[in-house]
Amino acid sequence: MSLLEGSKVPDFNLIDQNGDFINLSSISGKPAVLYFYPKDDTPGCTVEACEFRDIYGEFSKLDCNIYGISPDDESSHNKFIDNHSLPFTLLCDPDKKMIQEYGVWGEKNMYGKKSMGIIRSTFLIDKDGILLKKWTNVQAKGHAEKVKEVLANS
Repeated sequence: MSLLEGSKVPDFNLIDQNGDFINLSSISGKPAVLYFYPKDDTPGCTVEACEFRDIYGEFSKLDCNIYGISPDDESSHNKFIDNHSLPFTLLCDPDKKMIQEYGVWGEKNMYGKKSMGIIRSTFLIDKDGILLKKWTNVQAKGHAEKVKEVLANS
C-alpha cells in the first residue's frame, strides 16, 4: 500500500516499550512523527534515533510526539532507550502488520544482495491523522532535522 500525502493514515494498535497499547486515536490531537526503522541498536538506526533525541525538545516546542516503530520486542526497545537515553516512545510490531499497512516492507539491496526488510521511512501526520509528508528510503544522518523543518513550516 502506498499512502498518499493528504490522506488519512491507517489505524494501528501496537504495544510500546512499557507494554501499553498505543493506537491512532490515542495519539491524535497533536502532530506526530512515525518513523520506521529495521532494528534496535544497529548503526543506522542508532544514528537516526539519536538525532531525533538530540532535537526532541524542538519537536516538543512544536507540540509533536515522536514514535519509533520496528519489529523488536519490549525488552529490546527498553535496552535501546537505556543505551541512548531516548526520550520518546518505541512501538513493537513483531508481526509487521503496521509495517506492511504503511507500505514500508519491501525488497532491499545491500552490496548487491537482495532481501526483504523494512525500508527506513518516516510519516509526519497532523493532529487529525492526516499524512502531511512521507519520506521513504531515508538516509539516517540528517533526517530528523529535515522532518523538523517540514513540521515547523506546516
